[in-house]
Amino acid sequence: MSSAIRNIVIIGGGSAGWLTAGIIASTYAPNSQDKGLRVTLIESPDIKTIGVGEGTWPSMRRTLKRIGLSETDFIRFCDASFKQGTAFYGWMSDPSACYTHPFMPPNNFDALNPVDGYLAAHASARFDDTVCPQVALFANHLAPKQITTPEYAGQANYGYHLDAGKFATMLQRHCTEQLGVHQIVANVTEVLCRPNGDIDRLKTDRTDDLEGDLFIDCSGSQGLLINGLYEVGFIGRDDVLFNNRAIAAQTPYLDETAPIASCTHSTAQSAGWIWDIGLPTRRGTGYVYSAQHQSDAAAEQTLRQYIERTSTSEIAESVQTLTIVFEPGHRERFWHRNCVALGMAAGFIEPLEASALVLVELGATMIADELPADRSDMDSVGKRYNDRFRYRWDQIIDFLKLHYVLSTRTEAYWADHRNPSSIPESLQSLLTTWAYRAPWHHEGYHKDEMFPSASYQYVLYGMGFRPSRALPKHRHVEQDLAAAHHTFAQVTKQANQFRNQMPSNRDLLETLKQHRFQTV
Repeated sequence: MSSAIRNIVIIGGGSAGWLTAGIIASTYAPNSQDKGLRVTLIESPDIKTIGVGEGTWPSMRRTLKRIGLSETDFIRFCDASFKQGTAFYGWMSDPSACYTHPFMPPNNFDALNPVDGYLAAHASARFDDTVCPQVALFANHLAPKQITTPEYAGQANYGYHLDAGKFATMLQRHCTEQLGVHQIVANVTEVLCRPNGDIDRLKTDRTDDLEGDLFIDCSGSQGLLINGLYEVGFIGRDDVLFNNRAIAAQTPYLDETAPIASCTHSTAQSAGWIWDIGLPTRRGTGYVYSAQHQSDAAAEQTLRQYIERTSTSEIAESVQTLTIVFEPGHRERFWHRNCVALGMAAGFIEPLEASALVLVELGATMIADELPADRSDMDSVGKRYNDRFRYRWDQIIDFLKLHYVLSTRTEAYWADHRNPSSIPESLQSLLTTWAYRAPWHHEGYHKDEMFPSASYQYVLYGMGFRPSRALPKHRHVEQDLAAAHHTFAQVTKQANQFRNQMPSNRDLLETLKQHRFQTV
């Protein structure tokens, strides 16, 4: 009989490793109970996490609740704030142009595709403003919930901005103190395999050999197991997405009462874009760019000039920067034999839509929910995993590329992004369809869609995309336009309610220092 899966070993800490440990350990009884599961995480004492500011998707609320963390405690410990989407500045030839990608879908989206109504009567207005009241929260630095709102609930959909280093520390404490995860601080010195090629155990410089049935590689871009041992191939995607450098800086507020942004700000530059997120105590800023289009020195100057424009020259000159070099792409396979790669060991692309942590959430959740009973079922689970996550990576890359394809900026970097040879066939096919039919529910045919059709609408029509071909006139067009007019009026009404009823982000986070969200 094939051996049961009772011992999971995670290599690498940080947000990826500890989030994976929490999701798996919160799903199964600990090994101290009959037929329980032992989860062990080994991390090197010599490798420090980057600890830059980071954004999450709304899925993180479900994940934190699943592993048993209090939302109040999480926000307090991780210097977290509320992320309700992304605002894009300067992505078109008009430097003052702005559009947003809210986490809320357009109002009445289940029953109404808003695009025809928008194009017929509101095309001179912003698409996001017309169809979604959440934009009013963005514009006024307002929170998605009130202090009386229960934990992980909200009047508007939201994720978080957080300090990644503090997040990893909180997860480590919760996993080891509450979920029974065993932590080992040591360096892996050798990986020993069984005759069939599976990993059998790890040798370390501080402990006895570490045996396991399933090994999860969260060792970062080095991929200690998936790359160092198994040499699983890497698929570079720099032919589609050119950015391969990031310069990060922790930027202080001008004063402690400064507004905290409700969304990530993404501001286009000549060879990339700058992120700007608001935490309670500081801003997290950084420049993602292509080294083929701009030198590192010029890129750092670009970031400092942005900080000077949004802060002061003194702050711009004094902030310390951290340069991160990465190769955009992912593994050919993520699950190989009894090893699964997560986080940067699986791959990395620019953080334009904050996909890094959600891929860890989804990967760890699938491992937990579809954990094979024994080795005999592992290859079939691994194939499903690989198929699913290759599809997800492809979809993320298509969605990010869409932002660049639609840009009308004229610099070489942006023109190169519009070169048809750099556009995946899958995205080109969608653009051909969208030339006469707006994305809606017919786009969501796959259960593993990373981005709903609403997300595509916010980017397409926010960036000025317009149909170039027409379908035959719809039989119920007048009724549909009337329904759209009514829905857009409701958006205006709800936006006004948000402005009048919701606290500012800073006010709510200050209140949260003394009070707690209701627990359910």
